[in-house]
Amino acid sequence: MKKSKPLSILLTIILMLSTLASGCAQKTDSAGQAKKVTLNEVAHSIFYAPMYVAIEEGYFAAEGLDLELVTGYGADKTMTALLTGEADIGFMGSEASIYTYLQGAQDYAVNFAQLTQRAGNFLVSRTPIDNFNWNMIKGTYVLGGRKGGMPQMVFEYILKMNQIDPETDLTIDTSIDFGSTAAAFAGAKEGDAGFADFTVEFEPHATSLETQQKGYIVASLGVDSGYVPYTAFSARKSYIDENPDVLLSFTKALQKGMNYVANHSADEIATVIKPQFPETELDTITTIVTRYQTQDTWKKDLIFTEESFTLLQNILIEAGEIENYVPYKDLVTSTFAEQAQ
Repeated sequence: MKKSKPLSILLTIILMLSTLASGCAQKTDSAGQAKKVTLNEVAHSIFYAPMYVAIEEGYFAAEGLDLELVTGYGADKTMTALLTGEADIGFMGSEASIYTYLQGAQDYAVNFAQLTQRAGNFLVSRTPIDNFNWNMIKGTYVLGGRKGGMPQMVFEYILKMNQIDPETDLTIDTSIDFGSTAAAFAGAKEGDAGFADFTVEFEPHATSLETQQKGYIVASLGVDSGYVPYTAFSARKSYIDENPDVLLSFTKALQKGMNYVANHSADEIATVIKPQFPETELDTITTIVTRYQTQDTWKKDLIFTEESFTLLQNILIEAGEIENYVPYKDLVTSTFAEQAQ
């Protein structure tokens, strides 16, 4: 199995800590108060608009949940919070659940709701390019994502689909921290060691680079990779066993957010989620929501199918991150998503 040493060491520590956290799931409030649930999200991005709609429209509160949202800034950090009991629910790429399962976690994370069905990042060029095609990336220097994470693996997946070897046909820098690549790209001067031709960015960073005329979106990884189970919600096995009512309520609230996004305009969605992004102009949020709507980013329901899970594992195997398939029945449950429809 090809795995970076820092990630392997981190997973070992997580597994040790998760043993201590097992069995620590919260109980229902006997006084009838709203149930406190801590959700750790991998990043705070307009890419996850349906979740923020559910928060801002009060859907979680209506389901009797007092939701605390925490941003983990990386799937490794979000999974650490989940398995140590710091978070009740994790929201990240479900490849993290596969890694911890293969590392031997006993109280491992189980995916129960899939939010996005396409990648949410974009290829940003240093200079404008008309009629971009992927062959143009050969011989260039690119700021990528963390090795073993979904952004980087989907990027490599697209390259291979276009007969481009990620190891030999270009240079991909995976050393920059999650969320810092846009600043690194914008700040680098020609001649610097880290001066890149392209960077792979989520929103709002991709649009921000365009607004500053520091970069130009030339391709959507979500469009070019096709349908991919990019992000999902997960909880520890023990938490699911002890709190099925909480997870059903949580999933029902999410589904309401999905329904809203499916039936409202980009302007309406942007207005609702604006409080989540106070430093971003409403017009920018609307532009980004429109972009995600146009490429069919969000599922209509939250069911994580076996077909999608197999596709995810195909990408992991092709990337050299895992060698064998893991059982769908162990790492995914569709019970709550089916009931929430």
